[in-house]
Amino acid sequence: MDKVLHAASTESKDLTSHLLAKLKHWKWWLLVVLNIFFLLVGQTVATLLARFYYDQGGNSKWLSTLVQTALFPLLYIFFIFFPTTTTSSFSSPSPNTISGPSTRKLALIYTALGLLIAANNLMYSYGLLYLPVSTYSLICASQLAFNAIFSYFINSQKFTPLIFNSVVLLSFSSALLGLDKDSSGDSSTIPRGKFILGFILTVGASASFSLILSLMQLTFEKVLKKETFAVVLEMQIYTAFVASCAAVVGLFASGEWKQLADEYEGFLKGKASYVATVVGVGVAWQVASVGVVGLIFVVSSLFSNTISTLALPVIPVFAVIFFHDKMDGVKVMAMLIAIWGFLSYLYQNYVDDSAAKRAVREEEGESFDTSVP
Repeated sequence: MDKVLHAASTESKDLTSHLLAKLKHWKWWLLVVLNIFFLLVGQTVATLLARFYYDQGGNSKWLSTLVQTALFPLLYIFFIFFPTTTTSSFSSPSPNTISGPSTRKLALIYTALGLLIAANNLMYSYGLLYLPVSTYSLICASQLAFNAIFSYFINSQKFTPLIFNSVVLLSFSSALLGLDKDSSGDSSTIPRGKFILGFILTVGASASFSLILSLMQLTFEKVLKKETFAVVLEMQIYTAFVASCAAVVGLFASGEWKQLADEYEGFLKGKASYVATVVGVGVAWQVASVGVVGLIFVVSSLFSNTISTLALPVIPVFAVIFFHDKMDGVKVMAMLIAIWGFLSYLYQNYVDDSAAKRAVREEEGESFDTSVP
């Protein structure tokens, strides 16, 4: 009788563990999908509004840089939904917990990342101003190649055939958009000097963006060593604060702040539209940043970068809706190739997830067999 009860108790514990593992699995996928949604929607809206800002008379590169991070206080709203994880990484650890990184170490890391983000945002602002959107998108696709290099050396990221296929397809997708637009001569109205400067700065921005993603992932794994969404938000808040301070300094040091009143008065769509555009860009970038850092946290920097690149061929679809751009066959093909590349990467994650679950089931089965006398 005792053996039967022992076997029943063991089986019940195994079933409970299996159900908990299954629940954790669904939570992980839900978090991945949610962050993908944040990233794609935020980046698409931010890019469209930033282009709208320049088209309607805006010209301040430092303002464009500032709004990409200035609304970081909005991220505190997320702490309402995660009230049990609001302990700051800068707080002193409890005597009963493992000592975390020192305040000085975290401050140095967040300051360095924040300054890198500010420089990255400024380079992107120049690139979007001096390059046609198509050429800008084509160069931005190079961030996947940079990310592959940084992820390999910094994060020990392994490449599988499916991941390589995804990277190649997403790069080809953006390249198709660039070749289609460049063949129409859109860049002929841009002075050659500014075109070259925009090209160089966009390449630099793509490289620095990939470096930032890899460094963030390394910080999560080696320094913070925490798996809470609050830690993700803290990193975004502190680095955005540093980046915003750097952008404010640049705005006043460059003298561009003197031009803002003229921009406000002369915006083609009106003053209210000017305010709405600037604020909208800021809000959209904060939504996108949650998705970027969230995907680094739950998957990897390479996956986050891949999803970010997916938005590049998606943007023309919304440009057709809101700006009445022409949707030709090349754009449709680029979008289909991007979706193919995205599904290829997603399938690799499905294969890895299935293999992990199979290993867990085999381990549980062996444990169950040896537990019953």
